[in-house]
Amino acid sequence: MNEQMQTLLRGLPKIDEILLILEKRNPESRAPREVIRCVCRETVDELRRSILRRKGDAGTIRLPMAEEIATVVENRIEALHRPRLRRVINATGVILHTNLGRAPLCLEARDQLTAVGKGYSNLEFDLDRGERGLRYDHVRELLCLLSGVEDALVVNNNAAAVLLTLNTLAEGREVVVSRGELVEIGGEFRVPEIMEKSGARLREVGATNRTRLVDYERAISSETGLILKVHSSNFRMVGFTEETPLEDLVALGKKHSIPVMYDVGSGCFIDLTAYGLPGEPVVRDVAAHGVDVLTFSGDKMLGGPQAGIILGRRNLLENIKRNPLNRALRIDKLTLAALEATLRVYLDPKEAVNRLRILKALTEPLSEVTRRAKKCLRLLRRALSTSFSLALKPGVSMVGGGALPEVSIPTMLMAVRFAGLSAGRLEAGLRRLEIPIIVRVAHDEILLDFRTIEEEELKLIRDGFLSLALPSGD
Repeated sequence: MNEQMQTLLRGLPKIDEILLILEKRNPESRAPREVIRCVCRETVDELRRSILRRKGDAGTIRLPMAEEIATVVENRIEALHRPRLRRVINATGVILHTNLGRAPLCLEARDQLTAVGKGYSNLEFDLDRGERGLRYDHVRELLCLLSGVEDALVVNNNAAAVLLTLNTLAEGREVVVSRGELVEIGGEFRVPEIMEKSGARLREVGATNRTRLVDYERAISSETGLILKVHSSNFRMVGFTEETPLEDLVALGKKHSIPVMYDVGSGCFIDLTAYGLPGEPVVRDVAAHGVDVLTFSGDKMLGGPQAGIILGRRNLLENIKRNPLNRALRIDKLTLAALEATLRVYLDPKEAVNRLRILKALTEPLSEVTRRAKKCLRLLRRALSTSFSLALKPGVSMVGGGALPEVSIPTMLMAVRFAGLSAGRLEAGLRRLEIPIIVRVAHDEILLDFRTIEEEELKLIRDGFLSLALPSGD
């Protein structure tokens, strides 16, 4: 660092100087003095690092005044008192939007969350016997009833479920899996890497596009601990392909006394083919094939909270439960509360389609989506100036969330333009609302997809547009 740069950095406002300005502006700040001091220090440190990253002449750099830094600190302290995790309106048309929290919870789950969260609970207390109980028992019976399996366990997500199962059943041994099923689950988590962390050894068989039963059989040896099948939840392979049926793998496993595990991925309890959608593996049907262990997510097609669900044979599940990793991966009372309430909805499958928002969005007739779009159009036209251009047009929604890849569902869109304002600026304004509205942008217009917008959100959308402080130009 040259002398000129050192001199520049010494000219940065002192922390005490900034604190004095803040105290004069707001002598009754709700933030403790130490918190304010810490934010001041972090802000100045960031500024210092920013200056050091600049390669130009130090003489061209303008240092902000203490008053300017104080304003930045004020904004940061104000932001500390606002929730970072907030409700948003999903107008993107991506039904299982991973970035937007995947499945919204049903009313029953939300009510149960409040009831359990606001006080103590019987998380690990057996009310009938008056002694310590198991947290798994709150959902085990429901899961077994709905899926037809012997036993069930829930951990914090499906990657954890796969990791725990592999570690328990195949640590130090080979796991036979088709080369075409070595998928990336998401967020750069890949089946081979999860397998490596579990302590199991990968034994690839077949080709990327074709794997036959004989490929599995040739790979079986005294080192084989498990046969693994992975559902291609987030991609489709078409053309010259061949996949070994699950029932054949189950028969092979029984022949050699080797457990067969199926990572179903999304975990669907409803047969979606009845609604004109491509078939996803239905959990009960998978279990009926005799698979020893199956795993899937709780917050995808199931429509519940984030969770990894493990179902299967009682003797194998007991071993998995005893694994020390299980404690590190277990779910908390709030997840259990939401999951239990969600599972109870499935006791009436016809009602589940209407009460679970994910299933409703997947199966709702286009006529109902269009009705909601027209209602919102009327609300906005009454409320907004003629500077807004509003029009409805047909489009398609995507399932998202690593489920039903490439499946598009007919929907109704609202295209919105604002005179003199780019779509990017309008989209940014909608993101910054008290209840942000997340939209698509295409051809310099924003698009609202009403397949992912609920009836109760229409007035919120109207109020959001009304509250925008729109600039006069781009």
